[in-house]
Amino acid sequence: MIQRLPNPPPSDQSRARGFAPGQLLNLPNLLTLLRIFSIPVFIAFLTKRHYHDALAIFAFCALTDALDGTVARWFDARTEIGAFLDPFADKLLLVSAFIVLAIENTIPAWLLGVVIIRDVVIVSGYFMLSFFTGERVPVRPSYLGKASTFMQLCCVIGALAGLGGVSQRYWSGLLYVTLAVTALSGMHYAWRGLEWLNSREPGMFE
Repeated sequence: MIQRLPNPPPSDQSRARGFAPGQLLNLPNLLTLLRIFSIPVFIAFLTKRHYHDALAIFAFCALTDALDGTVARWFDARTEIGAFLDPFADKLLLVSAFIVLAIENTIPAWLLGVVIIRDVVIVSGYFMLSFFTGERVPVRPSYLGKASTFMQLCCVIGALAGLGGVSQRYWSGLLYVTLAVTALSGMHYAWRGLEWLNSREPGMFE
């Protein structure tokens, strides 16, 4: 009688890479996917100038952003694909909102430019580091990066509230603080990337 051996458990390496079957459909990743699928609805409300509905969808997206990370930590359900999806969803939501609001002349074009340049620098820097070293660069958000995302969220909420008729007493201050934090976070990510590259290729900067 031939006995079938049980399927071997996934190796530690495969678990570390986050590619085990079913990890995409765990609860934190489902929340992130829900946020991504909500973005077209948000943009539709925003372009049709249904600002209160757009604000409600945006608040829902912000809530799922807070929940997915919390759930992942509580249930130890962090995956590498989740580490990519979460910031991707944030950037897609925020950049889409900033572009539409800049077209509506609600958010200044100079702030939109800084937000986009920062994201382009971070993404292109990631691929350049991977190309030069042949390694996958670890994705770890910094405190300045989280602060930048939070300030950008506040800007979108403030802009939508202003379009809905809410007073914007501190609007200019919010814009300049967001500008400063966004620029600083971009420089910090660039510095951290150069440090990581120098640790892999010590002679590159000599």
